[in-house]
Amino acid sequence: MNDELTVMAVHAHPDDEVLGTGGILARYADEGIRTVLVTCTNGEQGDGPGGVKPGEPGHDEAAVSALRLQELRESAAHLGISHVELLGYRDSGMVGWSGNEAEDAFANVPVEVAAGRLVELMERYRPQVVVTYDENGAYGHPDHIQAHRIAMAATEASGIPCKLYYTAVPRERMAELFEYLRSTGAAPEMELPEDFGVPEAQITTVVDVASQVDRKVKALEAHASQGENIFFLRMPAEAQHRVFATESFIRQVNHVPEAADHEDDLFDGLR
Repeated sequence: MNDELTVMAVHAHPDDEVLGTGGILARYADEGIRTVLVTCTNGEQGDGPGGVKPGEPGHDEAAVSALRLQELRESAAHLGISHVELLGYRDSGMVGWSGNEAEDAFANVPVEVAAGRLVELMERYRPQVVVTYDENGAYGHPDHIQAHRIAMAATEASGIPCKLYYTAVPRERMAELFEYLRSTGAAPEMELPEDFGVPEAQITTVVDVASQVDRKVKALEAHASQGENIFFLRMPAEAQHRVFATESFIRQVNHVPEAADHEDDLFDGLR
């Protein structure tokens, strides 16, 4: 059995690896822990050059996919991710988009089929820790929800991960961030939906990644083709540090009796 400490992040698209897990991936890589990123789709439903949207004239899915995977490799290099695994499924697009109807869209792949491929990766890398989205995919994206489903199914089927975490956005901290942005004039009219994020009381684990903030920003910047959709890149540096200095998680699966109820390390009880 391979007992090398390993974290596996299961994400839907190129660029998803940065916001919720870029800090922990960089931090754990720095600590000598093996970091594995599984990206489920090729991001075909992203913006094309010049911000061309899917369905608009000039949007070339193959070209968008190739560019986004190139950006993913650059992002992974900034974060020090040791292994990037691509499942290669077709991006389903946002809820209600025509891409939802494609038979080969990731969201339409039978869960047991995609989960079987993820089981193979879990058997290869034997991660003690797996990180993915909650049952709503953080904000309802069909591919995020599917990534959640296959991660949960593969975890149960393989019996390998000791712990599984959902990424989480602390509702109260985001409210404070947007109040700060309004006070500085950086986002004078922006309001968060009341149900955005999760109450801090639900969060089990907060990891300090302050020393990785600059690398996290560089990784986001690597996804330049989607820059129009990445609000955090348009924030002042002070605000970026506020939001990126910690990453929060909800521990959903735990087979480590020594792990504390409230952790500052995903590997608490494992080292």
